[in-house]
Amino acid sequence: MKIGFIGLGNMGGPMAANLARAGHQVTGFDLTAPCPDGVAGAARAQDAASGAEVVITMLPNGAILRDVAAQIIPVMAPGAVLCDCSTVDVESARAVAAQAEAAGLEALDAPVSGGVGGASAGTLTFMVGGSDLAFTTAQPLFAVMGQKAVHCGASGAGQAAKICNNMILGATMAVTCEAFALADKLGLDRARMFDVVSTSSGYSWSMNAYCPAPGVGPQSPADNDYKPGFAAELMLKDLRLSQQAAEAVDAATPMGARATELYTEFVERADGKGRDFSALLPHFSASGRG
Repeated sequence: MKIGFIGLGNMGGPMAANLARAGHQVTGFDLTAPCPDGVAGAARAQDAASGAEVVITMLPNGAILRDVAAQIIPVMAPGAVLCDCSTVDVESARAVAAQAEAAGLEALDAPVSGGVGGASAGTLTFMVGGSDLAFTTAQPLFAVMGQKAVHCGASGAGQAAKICNNMILGATMAVTCEAFALADKLGLDRARMFDVVSTSSGYSWSMNAYCPAPGVGPQSPADNDYKPGFAAELMLKDLRLSQQAAEAVDAATPMGARATELYTEFVERADGKGRDFSALLPHFSASGRG
């Protein structure tokens, strides 16, 4: 398949490389990041998109997505699929989809879960919104880049699923870190706490698969001085998107709101920027009740 790939950073680069290794013809564009091996470089986003059967975007936010979409939609071939894998606000996802469909294109919002490791290993999960036809067209590409793709519904449903998932993740990681910090002050050994909680009702992905305590449970960023697998500032971005969406539809999300406050404090007023989102643990360990 002929693919245009726009956004070749920490996530997009490995995803594009996996598609090229699988035999697809991939042309990539990024303002700063280099093209990975096997991906042909384009001078402009329009050049990467022109003539492609599927154009994949992996961009930082909704404003940039809207800008890139305005550039590439006019040059895309009729019937081609614009598949955005960024995590953006639902409103931007739906606006870009409407613009694409008005131009005779198919559109998908397909944000991912799995982080940089999943992008490199080809084990991402895709949460996808858009038409059945567009999903069917892109399904072979999702199978290369990931281990699972869930068609969540119409345009915007993929972004809705992603922000709901990450609101759960942010709140769960925060309370997991709180619990370890409390256990420390109560004199409870961290390994014994993990042994109990990981097989009890406190079980969660944050505890069992991504434990924030170094030397406890499976290998995680905590064992690498909290160098980011998923950066705290990216978690903050997703939590803010969840609260923006909640406000738009008048949904009560008190735990999501509190998690957003915690990560705002951690990233903007403490030492969280550039660290993994699980580094809330040493942050809480150094703090009292205030």
